[in-house]
Amino acid sequence: MTTYAALLRGINVGGNKKVPMAELRVLMEGLGHAGVRTHLQSGQAVFTPDHGDEESLAAELAQAIEKRFGFPVDVIVRDHAYLRAVADACPFPTAELEAKQLHVTYVSEPVGEERYAGIDRAAFLPEEFRLGDRALYLYAPDGLGRSKLAEQLAKPRINKGLIATTRNWNTVLKLVELTG
Repeated sequence: MTTYAALLRGINVGGNKKVPMAELRVLMEGLGHAGVRTHLQSGQAVFTPDHGDEESLAAELAQAIEKRFGFPVDVIVRDHAYLRAVADACPFPTAELEAKQLHVTYVSEPVGEERYAGIDRAAFLPEEFRLGDRALYLYAPDGLGRSKLAEQLAKPRINKGLIATTRNWNTVLKLVELTG
């Protein structure tokens, strides 16, 4: 059986879109998923489904959340092999950086450099980003909250048509562990 992680975008932030993790676990079990566990309050759940693929599982969960909680939530679902590959492919020196300095933005579909062509990368140095398989790696030496590059990368015009959700490096590694 394959274990997946569901990444929920923008829940439990600043008192908005509250989704209690205990209720999320019950909801997911009600969809027929086994071994449901949540990590932190910021929208990660690990589970083993008895049906579906990443896209159908994400759509099913998003629909169930909206029905249960009354607001839409973007969901990305990825399996252990993908999560491991993203962690392994990090282009930045992970052993030398603090977790707050390194982030991965998971995106719903492959993206190319042309999407980011309007960003003057040199203007944001030492901050940097690199693209991976349905992922964007961000090095922000002062953390995500102070990152001007992260602000640019989050603009709606850049992410048009995508679901994108960001996790710090500790969470990236924890999801690999929990789905393993």
